[in-house]
Amino acid sequence: MLRVVVAFAAAAVVLFSVSGAHARVVIVVDKSAQRLTVSVDGYPRYEWPVSTGRWGYRTPNGSYRPERLERQWYSRKYSWSPMPHSIFFHHGYAIHGSYEVSRLGRPASHGCIRLHPKNAAVLFSLVQGRMSSTRIVVTGDAPVAAVRLPSRDYTRQDFRPSIRYTGERRRSSQGFADIFYDR
Repeated sequence: MLRVVVAFAAAAVVLFSVSGAHARVVIVVDKSAQRLTVSVDGYPRYEWPVSTGRWGYRTPNGSYRPERLERQWYSRKYSWSPMPHSIFFHHGYAIHGSYEVSRLGRPASHGCIRLHPKNAAVLFSLVQGRMSSTRIVVTGDAPVAAVRLPSRDYTRQDFRPSIRYTGERRRSSQGFADIFYDR
């Protein structure tokens, strides 16, 4: 009986060590929040700021698997820019380190997902042995640039614009100023 218990315990240890080596990694990129979260076997492990596609460029939404990993890569398309610890996931798009760390947390890339180089190295090593059990999920929209409103409070009742309509047309070539003028 003791042999059966020992054999069962040994099998359980082997089973759990094999499943630990192939832990499921889920990387979620929220473009709205400009954040990347990493979960391993359903438990949150990391959360980092990222930069996704800036205005005029896009980072595609969807669910992907890593296609290939490159410890050091240089972008042929964008002036040989360094892309350390690249995890390519969709037609040339990648999660990679960036030395422009001051831009993390807001859209700044040509479509890739940029991370701090140290965070990219951690993510790279986490995914390296688990490519088949890794999922990359990209969601959200790029944040809209904030519009700065004038400092005046235009909702106050005592606000009076300095431009008034006089009802008469002045002859000039200034277009809009033909109807309105300062007093």
